[in-house]
Amino acid sequence: MGNQQNAHFFFALKLPSETKKKLNEHCEELKGKFPFSRWVHHDDYHITLAFLGSAPEDKLIAAAKLVADSIKNVKSFPLFINRLGVFGNESAPRIFWSDTEREERLHYLRDQVFSACKEAGFKLEKRPFKPHITIARKWIGSENFQKSMLDQYNPFKEKTIEFSASGVVLYRTHLDKTPKYESIAIFPLLVE
Repeated sequence: MGNQQNAHFFFALKLPSETKKKLNEHCEELKGKFPFSRWVHHDDYHITLAFLGSAPEDKLIAAAKLVADSIKNVKSFPLFINRLGVFGNESAPRIFWSDTEREERLHYLRDQVFSACKEAGFKLEKRPFKPHITIARKWIGSENFQKSMLDQYNPFKEKTIEFSASGVVLYRTHLDKTPKYESIAIFPLLVE
């Protein structure tokens, strides 16, 4: 899996390239209304399922095998991007994200991936799972952020973006590149 030094790894739900393109079109419009300092490159859109941090190759290989085994019978399912949200300080949030309608199968998939990574020996964060697609970071507006803006400028009110959850990806982070996430293994879900 290559040189692991200073690299971080995570498992995520893969977003289809057409979905990334549609979401990016909305983000281009949102940039004028939401002054965040860094907008995520559209190729980097994903929903994190388990963040591993830095990892020795043997643990990564073990996690990949356990994840593949734990999701081998999971079927593909539809998701709908439907709203915007933020994490961090309410007047100056650090993360701007889009979200999907609640889907129990996504939570089940995350539980399978998360448990497999723990079994491989990874210490994972304990925060409750809040599926989201990070689209920008660090509020730099001259005015305080207003939560009402999320609904006011929500581009998904009229029409959600539907896509199929079709696979899990093991990503490697390259902080010095754009896009910064490299897919190093893909685990497809079953297609009916």
